[in-house]
Amino acid sequence: MTDHRKIAVVTGGSRGIGRAICARLGHLGCFVWVNYVSRSDAAEKTIDLVKQAGGQGQTVQFDVADFDQVQSAFKSIVAESGSVDIVINNAGITRDGLVARMKEADWDAVLDTNLKGAFACAKAALKPMMKNRWGRIVNISSIVGYSGNGGQVNYAAAKAGMVGLTKSLAREFASRKITVNCVAPGYIVTEMTQELDDAVKEKMLSEIPLAALGEAEDVAAAVEYLVSDQAGYVTGQTIHVNGGMYM
Repeated sequence: MTDHRKIAVVTGGSRGIGRAICARLGHLGCFVWVNYVSRSDAAEKTIDLVKQAGGQGQTVQFDVADFDQVQSAFKSIVAESGSVDIVINNAGITRDGLVARMKEADWDAVLDTNLKGAFACAKAALKPMMKNRWGRIVNISSIVGYSGNGGQVNYAAAKAGMVGLTKSLAREFASRKITVNCVAPGYIVTEMTQELDDAVKEKMLSEIPLAALGEAEDVAAAVEYLVSDQAGYVTGQTIHVNGGMYM
């Protein structure tokens, strides 16, 4: 990273993987804009962690699925902070169900948030990044985008689409010194996985060569590398953080 404070935007930053990423960026000395939709209290807790790590930050409310909201939010961020250097497209939702029972609205909601949201945020950030001739965009995909998963056709399609989005953006903007990469987590410890039955957890662990669930910090560490100057020659790539579950 360069000497001046980088300006980062993390979507879905109020909990889980997003919160861990925000804290890592704080450790790098970034000013972190923590995006949330409805949980302002949780987003403020993330800001506390960013400051404890050595960074600064502010919350920003917008729905990544709403293109106009995204454009307006990024304009405000640039007006206040002067630039956007780093974007982490982490916001995501699930609407699981077998295809035969999946409603069109469930398909649209997941694609709009997980894929269109990443497109909207990348598009909004590219102008200031091109002006600075430096930028880092990291898209949080998923192992499901590579392996597929029954009952998650919408989620798998969105996460696979993020990989194509990443590679195309990387080719378009490499000449401006903007890198675009993916991190694809496997099974990560979250509030949801902690509530699973022991039998379900055992089945999950049996599919992972390292025989352990990942931590949000594992994903955040990969993101930290990709936004660093040390990763300046890495673009259009995916780092898999899955304990060997997908190789």
